[in-house]
Amino acid sequence: MIQSQEPTALAGKEAANWKIGTSPSILKHIHDKDVNIAIYDRDIGALTSEVNDLLAQNAEFKSNGDVDAIIDDISKAMNPKKYSHIIQDIKELLLHFEEVVHSKSFRLLLATINTNMCRKFHTDINDVRLLCTYSGPGTMWLTDDNINRKALSSRNDDECIAIDESRIQQANTGSVVLLKGAIYPQEETKAIVHRSPTIEESGEKRLLLRIDTNETSRFWS
Repeated sequence: MIQSQEPTALAGKEAANWKIGTSPSILKHIHDKDVNIAIYDRDIGALTSEVNDLLAQNAEFKSNGDVDAIIDDISKAMNPKKYSHIIQDIKELLLHFEEVVHSKSFRLLLATINTNMCRKFHTDINDVRLLCTYSGPGTMWLTDDNINRKALSSRNDDECIAIDESRIQQANTGSVVLLKGAIYPQEETKAIVHRSPTIEESGEKRLLLRIDTNETSRFWS
């Protein structure tokens, strides 16, 4: 089921490489030169019943295409009357993402996760990715001043990559997170260093939405 979390330690603060706010407009800051993570904090209490039902079914859904095609696929795979709120939420997130990245084609995954997935701190080989954890613990990430770059490049253990483990950040359940990846088309951009939370040991589940672009080099068009 949906689990609430304490607000991230950075909520309401400003710094060079992150932006956090309570309006979807904050997501546009992912294109700021020094920003590599933008977080839209929000309340998803209205989705609780539908999210818990999908978790109970170990739901998994994939789609590819423009916003209309993806929503059409979702409506065919999931009863649009039973899951009207989450389908509408996914549509709104697709539209926000479309506006921010200027893309018309996407890859979407909505999946129940019960493993540790990407448990080591890493950067993604993509341009921009959207994540939203509808239930369970959110994505963990590092501020740029808390990264041992040498340890990261040599793929050392997390305790070596994070200079100060007490300063590891975590997105709240329900927050919309934009992550800048390693092939973002802007010089001198540092991809965000992040990882999945560990859940296998506790037996937790996560319901995770992931959206990627199918195109690159269109941010400045």
